[in-house]
Amino acid sequence: MTDPARPMRLGFPVKVMGKPGFKSNDTRRWQKNPHLKCSLEEVSKILDYLAKEKLDMYRLSSDLAPYATHPDMPQFHDMVAESDAELAAFGKKARELDIRLSFHPSQYVLLNSPDAALTEKSIWDLSSQAEMLDRMGLDDEAVMITHVGGVYDDHDASRARWIEGWEKCPEHVRRRLVLENDDIRFSAADALWIHERTGVRLVFDYQHFWCLNPERLDMRQTFEKFLATWPEGVRPKMHFSSPRTEMREVKQKITAKQRASGKTTKKGELTKAPVKANARVKTVLRPPIWTGHADFTNPFEFATFMRMAEGLVFDVMMEGKSKDVSLLKLRPDLLRFAPDVAARFGIYPEDAAELAADEVELDGGVDADETPDVDEGDAMLEAAE
Repeated sequence: MTDPARPMRLGFPVKVMGKPGFKSNDTRRWQKNPHLKCSLEEVSKILDYLAKEKLDMYRLSSDLAPYATHPDMPQFHDMVAESDAELAAFGKKARELDIRLSFHPSQYVLLNSPDAALTEKSIWDLSSQAEMLDRMGLDDEAVMITHVGGVYDDHDASRARWIEGWEKCPEHVRRRLVLENDDIRFSAADALWIHERTGVRLVFDYQHFWCLNPERLDMRQTFEKFLATWPEGVRPKMHFSSPRTEMREVKQKITAKQRASGKTTKKGELTKAPVKANARVKTVLRPPIWTGHADFTNPFEFATFMRMAEGLVFDVMMEGKSKDVSLLKLRPDLLRFAPDVAARFGIYPEDAAELAADEVELDGGVDADETPDVDEGDAMLEAAE
């Protein structure tokens, strides 16, 4: 378990964007026989990068073991057991580097589905990921994060059905599974209701709490309750992200009928550029959706939250869409604007020169991941409706 005196960790999910060439899993198609062993070789390189950059928490790809639970491809079903030695070596390396690992299964893993077959498949997915963490030899701080799932026209019944799914999970899954409040369906109050009936640990998501809190719970009190669901000696973790604030760019097709009529735009519609008479696609500008994750973390917003959480100890998975780059930017920002908060993460004035070098390198240009995260409302809507 984590030494209580250890500074809190900052982490990021899956994709490395600060340096080219890293792969979070074996991405070959099934015809090329991808394997978990190959994925671990790739992610071992990511561990080296994390150690070099002093980034000490990382979310593994939910596709780490490609096709391992594909119902129609039994040739891949034994790859986790086949990779026992490689998983043990990878876990040993993560422990020696003091890097905390986790999974966040995809939004299609649903314990509360009314479709029994989908629930059964979801439990299989969770079992496979829990087995990987077990074979890595990781302690109970290596967790799998999930959401309650879909509403399916009956919020209370769907919430209760999650408990039924939980009870069907094998012990090694329940030992690692943690439940997160979401931003469009099941609030922090719902997560606490489920915890009271199951004992499942909870992960607090800051942005989700703002997006969905109809009960008007107090943030500090709720956060404390979430942290208290973790056993003594096991450090809790939370998720933090800032919402997107820029205009959204939405591409829309222009029909032949619209071109012929000369009405390629609607009244009051704002477009990125003037639409030509013969255009077949237009880019429409729309206001932000607050469930979307920003590329970077607003340091003032994060510092305000951390000061609200003064005296509490936890690790933070930062879900900015620029992944590791968002952390390389956040650390010097914290040191510059909120040194008291920076110190809680082991960031001190003597680190300023090294962190400033990271900022200079970032000025060379970076990208953000445009793929919706499993934690974003749009992705969850697509999965569970």
